[in-house]
Amino acid sequence: MKSQVIDRIFGCLFGQAIGDALGLGSEFMDKKEVKKYYPDKLKRYDQIIQDGHRIRWNIGAWTDDTDMMLCLMDAFNNGGFLYERAAHNFKTWFNGIPMGIGRHVAKVLCCSDYEDAPFEASKIMWISTKCNCAANGALMRTSIMGLWKEYNRDWVEQACTLTHYDPRCILSCHIASFIINQLVWHSRLLSVDEVLSMTADAELASYIKLAYDSPNISDLELAKQPGIGYTYRTLCAALWCYWHSDSFESGLIDIVNEGGDADTNAAIACAILGARFGYNSIPIYYVNNLHRSDYYMNRCNDFVKIVLGS
Repeated sequence: MKSQVIDRIFGCLFGQAIGDALGLGSEFMDKKEVKKYYPDKLKRYDQIIQDGHRIRWNIGAWTDDTDMMLCLMDAFNNGGFLYERAAHNFKTWFNGIPMGIGRHVAKVLCCSDYEDAPFEASKIMWISTKCNCAANGALMRTSIMGLWKEYNRDWVEQACTLTHYDPRCILSCHIASFIINQLVWHSRLLSVDEVLSMTADAELASYIKLAYDSPNISDLELAKQPGIGYTYRTLCAALWCYWHSDSFESGLIDIVNEGGDADTNAAIACAILGARFGYNSIPIYYVNNLHRSDYYMNRCNDFVKIVLGS
């Protein structure tokens, strides 16, 4: 049992970074562009075109999606999640001028008193959008929140609202984190009815049904504008992989070749796939050729020690 839990925790953590890194290759592309640049499908880091956007990263490097997950990782100790530490980590990361940071996240983190009142800063920015900003910038980092043995919805909400105050963002993070928790600690694959029971939001229910009922991921139209970065759309992509992928690799390749907000979609989808199929199911190429793979493994090892000591 313990070895299986460890395998799934590492699968989740490496799935996150691998999906993020390979997804960069098709981020912001529509389906025609994906087919143009990757006629035989995007499958390897070294295929990623070096245009003005992607050349900023090393081959096989993760983006802000996993950077922010690592900020959350460092906010855990033996007693659990410390949102004050997470806010400090976000601010420190932001002050380092990170690449790829989302517009909404940047607006929240640039507040001068963010560390003193992070939730208030997040709420103010949300209100400034007329309470209509439900981007996927919290969902992309939420995988880590499901790895603590005793699932804590309050911690998930804190991790989300540090930057994203919209209830749709919170609900998306809750569903993804709970799915991961059930896979890792209970070996449970939730049914569509169980996931539907987690929300009374009719719009989200329609996205959940779309993910479950669609035989092909292309039916989700993940690259269709506007709204490629909408939190429900990214959750829908992750749920499709959760229910339809028969392996980690097949889900990874399916989702990164859909374009749209591909790095974020693949980060959370592959975190879920890693939790489902385990680290040992991930082809070694994706681990060994992940940029700074040894560094990432050390970070994950330290986190797992905390989790297993809880």
